[in-house]
Amino acid sequence: MTLAIFLFISIILVGIQTAIPFLVKRTIVFGITVPEKHIQDEKLLSYKKNYTLLVSLLSIIVLAGYVFWALVSNPGEEQTVLIGTFIQFGIILFSLSLYFYFHGKTLQLKKNQNWMENLKQVKVSDLSVRSQDEMLPWYLFLLPMIMTIGVIGYTIFQYDLLPEQIPTHWGINGEADAFTEKTPLSAILMPLTLLAMQIMYLGINIGKNKSGIKLSATGTNASRIRQLTLRKYSSWLMFGVSLLLTILFSFFQLTAIHPDLFAGTAMMTTPIIFLVIILAATIAFAVKVGRSDKHPVGEVDEEITDYDDDLHWKGGLFYFNRNDPSIFVEKRFGVGWTINFGNPIGYLIVIVPLVVVLVLSFL
Repeated sequence: MTLAIFLFISIILVGIQTAIPFLVKRTIVFGITVPEKHIQDEKLLSYKKNYTLLVSLLSIIVLAGYVFWALVSNPGEEQTVLIGTFIQFGIILFSLSLYFYFHGKTLQLKKNQNWMENLKQVKVSDLSVRSQDEMLPWYLFLLPMIMTIGVIGYTIFQYDLLPEQIPTHWGINGEADAFTEKTPLSAILMPLTLLAMQIMYLGINIGKNKSGIKLSATGTNASRIRQLTLRKYSSWLMFGVSLLLTILFSFFQLTAIHPDLFAGTAMMTTPIIFLVIILAATIAFAVKVGRSDKHPVGEVDEEITDYDDDLHWKGGLFYFNRNDPSIFVEKRFGVGWTINFGNPIGYLIVIVPLVVVLVLSFL
């Protein structure tokens, strides 16, 4: 079972990593702004294909070796998890290394061929697009928080029913494999950690809602569709993850209070079902957003180009722009959002809740 789960996660990971160059904004190639008339350049297309081929080829070889090793040596669960985790991180690091390689190649190609020469750089604003925004309202994110507060209250009320050793971690088989001594704080540590995460999700949703909707000068309609799709479905995905995490954490909290409430099968299958739903939703989100601007509506003016803000992107991954009031901006490599590191509010929204979670974990 452990091998199957890690193999399933790894295959999903490889699929997403190999598809990323084809899911980002059509005028962004390996984190570099490319004028509309050059996005079909043969070298750029070869960079994308080579990246995909190398990541998929290495991943197939490594995963095949992982499966062969597991079947032949019959390792224990802990060793299978350790090696599987190492392989997943290895795939991510390899794909990231390739990204930086092709990022440099793309940047050099753009400079050598003077793609921005004689093109007018334009920024586009559309005040009416806000009326089409379908992001979920912030108050819906209070629902999981209310559920969590209810679980905290119930735990305090049923404190005497908790065992002297409270479970803090569960293995692949659904059985608790790590414990801590019962105290008033440790009894509600799990839902408190969840509450901190939910506050972060709420802050991110508010931050994304207040961030600017950036349209492309050369494909305004297509970029409008992408931005609205990204904003809508990312809020749905985050709310779904928050709700599912609430259900999962509440499930484990209730089993600590009432050990006989759920059968052993439920303890094993519930986390797996949760994982499958999250992965499926993530894939659907990435494909939906990735394909939203690949077919521009209307004619494209090749004499203009988007404002070249490559200088604000460090390595095409980290965005620093103090003049941009947006808290979050669309990623240049990957599907989703990243922080505007030039806006300190982003640090507060993401880092403070994470620090709280770490502090609670150490306590």
